[in-house]
Amino acid sequence: MDLSVAYLAAVAVLAVVVVVLVVRARRRAATRPGERPARGRATEPSRGGPHGLSVGDRLRIREREYAVSGTIRLVEGDWSWVQHLLDDGSGTHHRLSVEGGGPDLELVLWTAEPGATVTPGAPTIDLGGRRYTWAETGQARYTAIGETGLPAAGTMRYHDYQSGGDARLSFEAYGEEGWLVARGDLLDPAELTIPPTAEER
Repeated sequence: MDLSVAYLAAVAVLAVVVVVLVVRARRRAATRPGERPARGRATEPSRGGPHGLSVGDRLRIREREYAVSGTIRLVEGDWSWVQHLLDDGSGTHHRLSVEGGGPDLELVLWTAEPGATVTPGAPTIDLGGRRYTWAETGQARYTAIGETGLPAAGTMRYHDYQSGGDARLSFEAYGEEGWLVARGDLLDPAELTIPPTAEER
């Protein structure tokens, strides 16, 4: 009996590994030779777009106003993305992650969960009454400007989880620091408004 249980467990683990490898292979195969994957597809964003936000810029997300207090630009292989740290005066840490461009633009509004006691690595994680499923893991190089609390450059490790279509959960560790936990909501680009600067008016 013990041997059959061990055999079934080994088969289940192998099935999970195969599924992960197939998903990643399909993700890469969907990109034509010479292109970057959708996560960091090269674009020429306009100055007013979310890629080009600068420290001090203001924006509105779902009727709430934020100011950009810092920006972290990340590169992992051929992928690149940006995270803008946002201040809404509440003291809660928010950030806007921007990946891809054009029809593949992905915007996620993240809210820090400093009291969370969960750690990454499990296939699923329960937090706040929601179950999240592992999506991807990796390590990137970053550069930071503004009020980020980070060195100007370094490395970052991450684990990303998803729940349903729009809910996200992230774990990030910069340098030798511990895990920072944040819950995210996938945004429709129409939910983000960037007013023109004085020079653009």
